[in-house]
Amino acid sequence: MNDTAAPLIDVVGLEAYYGRRRILHGVDFSVRRGEIRVIMGGSGSGKSTLLRHIIGLQRPVSGMVKILGVDVGRASAQELLTVRRRLGVSFQGGALITSMSVGDNVALPLREHTQLDETTVRIMSRLKLEFVNLGGFHDLMPSQLSGGMIKRAALARAIVMDPELLFFDEPSAGLDPVVSAELDELILRLRDALRMTIVVVTHELESAFRIADRITVLDQGDVLTTGTVAEVHASEN
Repeated sequence: MNDTAAPLIDVVGLEAYYGRRRILHGVDFSVRRGEIRVIMGGSGSGKSTLLRHIIGLQRPVSGMVKILGVDVGRASAQELLTVRRRLGVSFQGGALITSMSVGDNVALPLREHTQLDETTVRIMSRLKLEFVNLGGFHDLMPSQLSGGMIKRAALARAIVMDPELLFFDEPSAGLDPVVSAELDELILRLRDALRMTIVVVTHELESAFRIADRITVLDQGDVLTTGTVAEVHASEN
């Protein structure tokens, strides 16, 4: 990991409000290429708000957010679209389109954002399903999948365009410990095999300690600490 390289994500002095309520209090946050960064914190700590700003769903009221070298606050709609094509997002509930098969869900980004022929689209989507251990499930509907399978299908869709940055929101939410551990292993494989930079939002300590290179802990809109697993584990806070 090259510490001297410019970070893929660079957040400086970010403040965020919902009405008059301040959610983020001058947050500084950066992510280096090739790392798995975990964002932790209790309910209402600002994790999701920070994530929404990083991927450009909300513009900063104050402060700066840069992702892949693009200033989100100053970027045009076209510039943001170009950046988002280089990102993958796996949502907390999976967010699969229930009227489409698993295979069509995974293929959707390729059909929307590339000019690939249909044979190539099918091959690429099936390869990603195999990567997340869902080979042979492409013709099933989301309603036929278990909770863990929905998470894996959503992950396959998030990585189908080989993004430089992957965001994973609460991968372990609602899953039993065995399935949760399997997802953690998948996240580690993505970093090691596909060389992705990954940001994971979670409140699961065991999962965070298993996968993280560095952990940022938020508390009521402030960064409480950022450090390695060992550093956070040893914290007396």
